[in-house]
Amino acid sequence: MGLTIAQKIIKAHLLSGEMTPGSEIGLRIDQTLTQDATGTMAYLEFEAIGIPRVRTELSVAYIDHNTLQSGFENADDHLYIQSVAKKYGLRFSRPGNGICHQVHLERFGKPGKTLIGSDSHTPTGGGIGMLAMGAGGLDVAVAMGGGAYYVTMPKMILVKLSGKLRPWVSAKDVSLELLRILSVKGGVGSIIEWGGEGVSTLTVPQRATITNMGTELGATTSIFPSDEVTRAFLAAEGREGDYTPLSSDPDAKYDRVIEIDLSKLEPLVACPHSPDNVKPVSELSDVKVDQVCVGSCTNSSLADLLRVSSMLKGKKIADSVSMSVSPGSKQVLSMLSDCGALSDILASGARLLECACGPCIGMGFSPNSAGVSLRTFNRNFEGRSGTRDAGVYLVSPEVAVASALTGYITDPATLGDCAPIELPKKYKIDDSAILLPADPETAKTLSVRRGPNIKPFPDTRPLTDTVDATLTLKVGDNITTDHIMPAGAKILPYRSNIPYLSKFCFAVCDETFAERAKAVGSTVIVGGSNYGQGSSREHAALVPLYLGVRAVIAKSFARIHAANLINAGILPLTFRDPADYDKLEQGDELSLSGLFAALESGEATLIDKTKGLSVKLDCRFTERQRAILLAGGLLDYTRKNGDKKQ
Repeated sequence: MGLTIAQKIIKAHLLSGEMTPGSEIGLRIDQTLTQDATGTMAYLEFEAIGIPRVRTELSVAYIDHNTLQSGFENADDHLYIQSVAKKYGLRFSRPGNGICHQVHLERFGKPGKTLIGSDSHTPTGGGIGMLAMGAGGLDVAVAMGGGAYYVTMPKMILVKLSGKLRPWVSAKDVSLELLRILSVKGGVGSIIEWGGEGVSTLTVPQRATITNMGTELGATTSIFPSDEVTRAFLAAEGREGDYTPLSSDPDAKYDRVIEIDLSKLEPLVACPHSPDNVKPVSELSDVKVDQVCVGSCTNSSLADLLRVSSMLKGKKIADSVSMSVSPGSKQVLSMLSDCGALSDILASGARLLECACGPCIGMGFSPNSAGVSLRTFNRNFEGRSGTRDAGVYLVSPEVAVASALTGYITDPATLGDCAPIELPKKYKIDDSAILLPADPETAKTLSVRRGPNIKPFPDTRPLTDTVDATLTLKVGDNITTDHIMPAGAKILPYRSNIPYLSKFCFAVCDETFAERAKAVGSTVIVGGSNYGQGSSREHAALVPLYLGVRAVIAKSFARIHAANLINAGILPLTFRDPADYDKLEQGDELSLSGLFAALESGEATLIDKTKGLSVKLDCRFTERQRAILLAGGLLDYTRKNGDKKQ
């Protein structure tokens, strides 16, 4: 039987396990990336493992999240990461050089290679045929040391494209259409492969937008073939030598095939507060717009911003609208400036922001109270923008600009003809903002800089056979990592300070949670379906660990968050009967006993001592996951089991 593209890459990198869906596999990782909101903790973990030098083919530390330096905290973290990179063998992308996913696509991504990153949108690399996956920082630290990355072998979904996008319809609309079909849970446990004759009509920037948004489906990753379109992009970046053709075998088998005719798509919008709350633009023309943001790792490429510039040229945005534009990289910004497109953007009244994540993570440019913000980003979770009562809509750059001009959500087709955008044959190459590491001998003499805001990894403890705890918080379906550990300009500077960060845990849901959890000492959280969707931020597990959370019981978990809970030594347990969710109430006193035997059998019993009832739970883990939980987390497991020798 033939193989899919993803299966071919997995087979070439398989270190352990069998390629049977549902079984655990260990993969050799070629490249890693981190960003500064997750990177400081990842490098503290790497140092704690005790490996003297990074062992991947390439590891890059990017500064793109915490670039708003209103105090010493972010600047200190940047200096820490820069000194770690120089000493341990990583490249360091300086603040202002761009968003990790955009820069990595431009300068480092290679078809057929494996990449994991401590950012959930790492699958952007699938746009050039990489097997690129988001992961927790501790998983990235282990991979940097030469250890395998473990994941459940995914199922394969083929999205078969036909036709060609009509004018004013974009790659963002393709992503939103698939979210409409599958929902934010529909990709869980699967790799989404894009194929069909329509693939050849999509540029690499368009493909990268689609693979970036695949994260919102809960998919392990998304991937496109590596073809002549890929070769042309790499050649334009001066990297044609990195090209490798990749395609699925004609007799490859898929678990599901979804067909999308590109020519039948129309402009779409994801309405508040979920990326799968998708409606046609034509149904929302009465929605008044207060703010428009173009950028983020989803839609900040040169192609995207050339389209924005062409639509704004000679026009002014509506008086009632505040608009920002964030180029994805210094390369994009420089080329916009050189060709005059930047002047057209600025002349329209739009504001230019730094080449960074910015508003996407609530790092500045928050909407007005109860405001409507149209964003070309990938997430519109409640409160993520920095304004709790704002309504955030996800749109394409075309819809964003059309709406900025009129002041209402607007179908760009009403603006007239859509002029073609020509991508350059050669991109402007300037890697001066990517600093190289010291050679191994010099590195031995270097020290690491640590500011006062950088605190140690929280204390861990081996699993005990019995856990008695209070049900301190009960939440519903689709709880995101933004609910658990919010982002934003006020909180992100403390990502390297778990004790201080803990004050904000679950503040979106219950402002008293952190105080109550610390008071009881041993806590269980109960959640609904798809618990932990969204970002890869392991702080959504490390902060609960610090607050005494011993287990999370849910109807189902998002992949990365479940892995992060295990890595932190917290039990992710699922209801055997989802109806039992309704039996438990906040404040109940709970007991989990016989856990050692339960880990072997795959079934645990929860006793609700308050109500005098018992609930059956699934606790099915792989042998390795059981060992990690028993050790008290991945860091202790790695120290004890010699992964540093791999």
